[in-house]
Amino acid sequence: MNIEEATPIVLSDQERSALEAMIRSPKTEHGIVERARIVLLAAEGRSTRSIATELASWPGRVSRWRTRFARERLAGLRDLPRPGAAPRYDADTDKRILARLDQPPPAGYGRWTAPLLSRELGDVSDQYIWRFLRANKIDLAARKSWCQTDDPDFVAKAAEIVGLYLDPPQDAIVLAVDEKPHIQALERAQGYLKLPGGRALGGHSHDYKRHGTSTLFAALELATGQVTAAHYKRRRRVEFLDFMNSIVADYPDKQIHVILDNLSTHKPKRDRWLARHPNVRLHFTPTYSSWLNQIEIWFSILQRNSLAGASFTDIQQLRDHIDAFVDAYNARAVPFVWTKAVVHHKPL
Repeated sequence: MNIEEATPIVLSDQERSALEAMIRSPKTEHGIVERARIVLLAAEGRSTRSIATELASWPGRVSRWRTRFARERLAGLRDLPRPGAAPRYDADTDKRILARLDQPPPAGYGRWTAPLLSRELGDVSDQYIWRFLRANKIDLAARKSWCQTDDPDFVAKAAEIVGLYLDPPQDAIVLAVDEKPHIQALERAQGYLKLPGGRALGGHSHDYKRHGTSTLFAALELATGQVTAAHYKRRRRVEFLDFMNSIVADYPDKQIHVILDNLSTHKPKRDRWLARHPNVRLHFTPTYSSWLNQIEIWFSILQRNSLAGASFTDIQQLRDHIDAFVDAYNARAVPFVWTKAVVHHKPL
């Protein structure tokens, strides 16, 4: 009985290095590692049966991979493409989904959903649409809002504001001023709920009582991060000027630069108050761009850390609560730091 000779394997230095690298790498699939070991042992002149015994495999498997390597070299260690059904969806399907998303949803619907897209496309399943949307990080439920300025002088005005942040005038005070109107004094039951498994969750009742609203005027000193705040019933021009008078009195004999938005109470047609205060210069953000005013950052901190979820039985309690937060904030205040990296856009 003639026993067929095992296929001889001779490796180049490059092939040997590649096989050893496959074995060492933790990312290599287990099957590829086994095939690489078969080839390396075969290159040592080992028999098919001895290789199978050492690797706890069977001779037919060892013979198949050493033969395929001899014929196709390193590329032969990969699995051959397996036959299967032709893909049902292709790149044209993806383009159709995106094109439909660019169109408004059918009458009566507020937004697209995967089942609605599937129904409109007719031949694409909602499961495929969900997979496609996830793969492309498209969220149909999430909503973002934006406000686009139409100010023709946006660049100049924005540069003026940013210039005050990055290079404030020497020996001058730079203040970011605005108001937070209609802060509600809501009274609602609060406490902790014990959940199954021993967890406890803080919360408040859905029902609440209204005890009126209050308007907060605030000024952020950019150099120190300190905040000056005052409470009013309304936010008319008279309240704004009263607040500004108190601010100006805090900085006698100082040049004061004030950053404001374009609210009419800040920017009358004839500003007699400004004429009486030549040491004060007002800098207005571009239209629809109050986000450039740093006091808006502080208002966000106030809302998140002080007002959200709090309960008040009257307006005075609300104001005392805010004053306590301002005092605590000022005790550890530091200036906001500009961290936005410069982005150079290529011309279209």
